[in-house]
Amino acid sequence: MSFSQDMRGDISEELRLRILRQLENQDDRTLSIITLKRFLDALGYRRDRDWIERQLRKLSQIGAISIIQVGGTIYARIEEEGRDHLEERTILPGVMRPREAE
Repeated sequence: MSFSQDMRGDISEELRLRILRQLENQDDRTLSIITLKRFLDALGYRRDRDWIERQLRKLSQIGAISIIQVGGTIYARIEEEGRDHLEERTILPGVMRPREAE
């Protein structure tokens, strides 16, 4: 595996953690993909909607979030497994550990 592939993987893991944190900070623990895109853009991580959707699907596959589709808009909601990861009660594969991001 090349250095650039390793770096892309590390960034993806960090951004999945940031997505979980952002979801956790919401009153209803839910955000639309559009809002998540704006959040990542504001951090300087310009990713297209397809990339963000792939990350949400990965988080959903490991039980960290649930995905709800209303019309053409995708919403993500953090689940207990994702919250446990943020509290480091469990470690999710493919998501940076919270203490590593500090």
